[in-house]
Amino acid sequence: MPKVSLLNMKGENAGELELKSEVFEVPYNEAVLHQVMVSLQANLRHGTHSTKTRGMVSGGGRKPYRQKGTGSARRGSNRSPLMRGGAITFGPQPHSYYQRIPRKMRHLAMCCALSQRLREEKFVALNELKFDEFSTKAFVKVLGALKHESGRVLIVIDQPDDKVYKSASNLPNVRMVTARNMNLLDLINYPKVIATEAAINTIQGVLAND
Repeated sequence: MPKVSLLNMKGENAGELELKSEVFEVPYNEAVLHQVMVSLQANLRHGTHSTKTRGMVSGGGRKPYRQKGTGSARRGSNRSPLMRGGAITFGPQPHSYYQRIPRKMRHLAMCCALSQRLREEKFVALNELKFDEFSTKAFVKVLGALKHESGRVLIVIDQPDDKVYKSASNLPNVRMVTARNMNLLDLINYPKVIATEAAINTIQGVLAND
């Protein structure tokens, strides 16, 4: 079974944590990662874009000019897509971009990404992450002790904690998520991951059941 050093908030060694091989020792599968990533990005699209078809444009109730004798093309409506102020030909209409991905595939992609972060030594395990007060300075100090003060960092905690969330809210390169709300896009967009021991246990409990 793979293992990771367990650190405290001062960056000191606080023991060792055994990880489940079915979650943190999965071979890298680029095809699965790409398919799940594309589906998640598609599901973020609202699909509210809209253009007016010929039947939606107001006006055009009469023939704009006579059929013959003008030297111009024959026109039946001034709302034709070919005329100024007319409709849009084959324009986008509201629709859903939703793509359903099987749960096992989503979980496999998560395991691939977590395993890769562990192999790259960009996965840090904390015994706990708690603050007595709201303090961005204290949060930055913790990141410095863990040698992650620069670059994009994903912080994974087990349960929502207002003091932790608000202490990190002013840091542009830090994203806070709970273990059950973390998805593949978080792991891809943030190359460094810091997770509490409780969060790791929750992640393993969810992903190891497939």
